[in-house]
Amino acid sequence: MLFKRRNQENRWTRLRVSMLPRRSYGRSMRYYAKRVMRIRATPHAIAAGVAAGAFASFTPLMGFHFILSFLLAFLLRGSMIAAAFGTAVGNPLTFPAIWASTLSLGRWLLGVDGNGADGTEFGSVFAEQGFVALWQPFIKPMLVGGVPMGLLVGVLIYIPTRMAVAAFQMRRAAQKAERAIALQESQASGHDVTEHDRRGIAS
Repeated sequence: MLFKRRNQENRWTRLRVSMLPRRSYGRSMRYYAKRVMRIRATPHAIAAGVAAGAFASFTPLMGFHFILSFLLAFLLRGSMIAAAFGTAVGNPLTFPAIWASTLSLGRWLLGVDGNGADGTEFGSVFAEQGFVALWQPFIKPMLVGGVPMGLLVGVLIYIPTRMAVAAFQMRRAAQKAERAIALQESQASGHDVTEHDRRGIAS
């Protein structure tokens, strides 16, 4: 296969690279955006999938973001592939801010005192004490705060994503139509049509 890696990476390496890119997050996000644009689905399905992934990233259910995003995408008739890309909203750079903000909002909505505990400590405390011990002081308020914040971010992501995908698909359809017309004109004039030209129309 052309451009295939000589030494294939294992599953853990691919997971690590998805969370900690080799180069930069900006470059990785541009790559993700291009991949999302090229998903074969309706603008709604793609945008709903990305929004579902973004919403899942605002929940403290670490390890279940993909499953939750797939479930939400299914309920919204969204693309599960797009949902997987949408979970990139939650990454090592954004998680501290997400955890701190959802925790603060959740405690405010529940009317409870945090006793000085900071949401940025959630990751390390979770690894040490586990899910059950963290339910009342961390996970419950983060869930309560994460739902409205996730909904807000999901809506804010859905609208521009749908518009961008619709515009991209329209441009792509116009380009395919132009190539089809050019191909017909070439055939009518007796010129040879290459396999590359046929693939350009089919893609």
